[in-house]
Amino acid sequence: MNSKLFLTILGAWFLFMILAIINGLIRNVVYKPIVGDLVAHQISSIIFIAVILIVTYIIFKLTSLKLNDSEALLTGTIWLTMTIVFEFIAGHYVFGNPWENIFADYDLFKGRLWSIVLLFIFLSPYIVNKIK
Repeated sequence: MNSKLFLTILGAWFLFMILAIINGLIRNVVYKPIVGDLVAHQISSIIFIAVILIVTYIIFKLTSLKLNDSEALLTGTIWLTMTIVFEFIAGHYVFGNPWENIFADYDLFKGRLWSIVLLFIFLSPYIVNKIK
């Protein structure tokens, strides 16, 4: 992996991080008081999946990024790893989320969609690469 590709991958992930924080703030301030925690989580998860795919597409288009399948999956693996590490470290130590809440977001059987968001974070470079 060359340095330009690596910097593009890191820059994209930092953009995702900022957009995720904004998405969470909007969720908590705008519609969570109206629809409640679970539905707000589901709405923001779907919104963020769309954001991930759109931003990935825009980044690939603007940078003329061309990846083979293994590079696309490696990119997704990097984004997934960084997201999980950020979620557990920043989520708990910076934002003060209890461990129970962080782990609860992975429970699909209780309607939590975070695992699906992570799947799209992992697959978005591959999906967008195939669409391009």
